[in-house]
Amino acid sequence: MPSGLVALALGGFGIGLTEFLIAGLLPQVASGFAVSEAAAGWLISGYALSVAVGAIALTAATARLPRKQVLLGLVALFVVGNLLSAIAPNYPVMLLGRIVAALCHGSFFGIGSLVARSLVAPEKKSQAVAIMFAGLTVANVLGVPFGALVGERWGWRAAFWAVTAIGVLALAGIAALVPAWAGRVRPATGTDPVPGRPATGPGESDPAPPSGLRAQLRAFRSWQVWLTLTATALSYGGMFGAFSYIAYTFTEVSGFAPADVAWLLMVYGVGLVVGNLVGGRAADRDRDRALVLALSGLTLTLALFGLLAGSATASVVLVFVMGVTGFASVPGMITRVTDYAHGAALAASANVSASNVGNALGAWLGGLAITAGLGYTSPLYVGAGIALLSTAVMVIAVRRAGTPRVADRAPTS
Repeated sequence: MPSGLVALALGGFGIGLTEFLIAGLLPQVASGFAVSEAAAGWLISGYALSVAVGAIALTAATARLPRKQVLLGLVALFVVGNLLSAIAPNYPVMLLGRIVAALCHGSFFGIGSLVARSLVAPEKKSQAVAIMFAGLTVANVLGVPFGALVGERWGWRAAFWAVTAIGVLALAGIAALVPAWAGRVRPATGTDPVPGRPATGPGESDPAPPSGLRAQLRAFRSWQVWLTLTATALSYGGMFGAFSYIAYTFTEVSGFAPADVAWLLMVYGVGLVVGNLVGGRAADRDRDRALVLALSGLTLTLALFGLLAGSATASVVLVFVMGVTGFASVPGMITRVTDYAHGAALAASANVSASNVGNALGAWLGGLAITAGLGYTSPLYVGAGIALLSTAVMVIAVRRAGTPRVADRAPTS
């Protein structure tokens, strides 16, 4: 495994911690700044909004720059944002720190996925993306308990100092271990790839990524790019439509005590880690088939969870499987959209933005179902419905693409 992937995974781990740890620190932060719980909640929602905006804006602004330099700049921005949070004298500065740190999130994972895939042979590109995203999935497991533990022992500022230190380590790692040529932007040569066709496959080198904003925008002429972005948004919507209210399902339906929710969420997080790694390997063998199976599996899992949520044992098993199937599609979705976009970083970052749009959509629809009096299993059924739509969109995308190219299959030996 190239050492540069470890550095990228460390960066993903730090960014993931920043996103998730705040949930375990909100009461302390609210008390420390004498603000309401609702105001403190903007440290989460403001972060999410900044991710969606920053993913597109920063990627577009840095379209012509070498990707290693862009990654270093993004991680430096991450360090500055968390440092602001750690030393914030008041709530507005704290919120500013969260916004600054969030701006790098989407672009880091979008551009980082292109750099990661350039470090390995084309037939292992989804596994490379999965390794980078392993940092994010591990952070999902550890983020909330890490924040709560450090906050209780040393105060909430210590948690942000720790994340700042992780950011500095990631910055040094990327500078030292990621080669300068990785994902380099250079002018394309020869004829442009055929619109609607993936650009590369095993045994072929990645194409020269488009270097200007106008060239990157041309990637969005492909129906396959739009279908993949739609499937991404809906798959995240399905998973987070259920996950956003899973604590209520556990305590009000499955019969768990509130104290049990923390370890149940860790079970879910372990499922994310497994799904990410398994999904990356499966996508390198037959990407479109792996994506359809993952999305179908998520749909079935959420529907079964709704039916069996009254059983504590079934709930533990199904929340793990929900994590596996929910994240198994992520590496393949990223490599699919970037293949059809011919390496455009803007499309990779748009995929991250699409996932955040899906998160918000799923949480909103799940909340509507509860408000309508449909009970605490209703978000699971809402999630299953959204995941079913995602599966349908992916099936349409596969059929429009025609017979899968060798590019989407691992070479036989």
